[in-house]
Amino acid sequence: MSAHATVVFADLFGSTSVYEALGNARATQAVTQVTAWIAKVIETHGGRVVKMLGDGVLALFRDNPSAINAVVELQRKHQKRLTHIVLVNRMPIRIGVACGDVEIVSGDCYGDAVNVASRLSDLAGPSQIWANGAALDGTNEAEGVRFRVLGPISIRGRAEPCTVYQVDWEDDAPSALLTMQSDLVPLFDPAQVDTLGGQIELVWIDKRTSFKSFELPIHIGRLRRAEFVVDEPRVSRTHARIDWRNGSMMLVDLSSYGCWVRFSGGGSDLLLRREECVLHGQGQIALGSAFADLTAPIVNFSVS
Repeated sequence: MSAHATVVFADLFGSTSVYEALGNARATQAVTQVTAWIAKVIETHGGRVVKMLGDGVLALFRDNPSAINAVVELQRKHQKRLTHIVLVNRMPIRIGVACGDVEIVSGDCYGDAVNVASRLSDLAGPSQIWANGAALDGTNEAEGVRFRVLGPISIRGRAEPCTVYQVDWEDDAPSALLTMQSDLVPLFDPAQVDTLGGQIELVWIDKRTSFKSFELPIHIGRLRRAEFVVDEPRVSRTHARIDWRNGSMMLVDLSSYGCWVRFSGGGSDLLLRREECVLHGQGQIALGSAFADLTAPIVNFSVS
């Protein structure tokens, strides 16, 4: 049976380390408790849980607003739950949302929207919600909710790139909580490297350096030991990090004043303050000052 639906894929980030810390029995109990709670919130908002996938939940909604309301509530309530859990045992949720046609067969579902939602969940950082443009049609930015465009991103298995948005949901969270996300991002793990690999070229003035995926993470900053040195007063000693995660180049801001990202081909400039985004195609990174400042130190990037 064919249907038009909004697909939600919610995944627990960091469950592997929890299994190592707690052992199989206790970790399984902890994961099951969280996924069962996720399923309950989804059903409260009118969604249908298609299946549980170990540390993940796949669900369908009939409309976009219900799906977005559900995932925002999931993140907000779960963030409060995490404050009562020891750091090593925390499992933030990362969520992918996509709207499109799906095929429902024997209670399971298949199709492009399912693949996109799953992939966006993989690409999102802990406590983040990523959605394709179609999933935001008919929805409005409610209080404390903002749709921030990340630009066109290539999705494995699709010929055309997908325009992706991050759904910012932190309505009353203190700034210290917002800066936790970068600390939770894992550094390079060889087991996660996509078999095809990737490469990023960085250019600042006459300095040009290329880094392959297996050489990541690398740091951009004023320190001489940084892999890419930008010796400029407005640049922090360790200003940003570039990770290779789930087949994508991730820029993680580590600075006091932030990074501005501009992608070739248009779109709004992205401001990162202790946040992250996927680097794709070509573009520029302004360090410590916005592009409007014509003297800002700007690093050009090209991802292949």
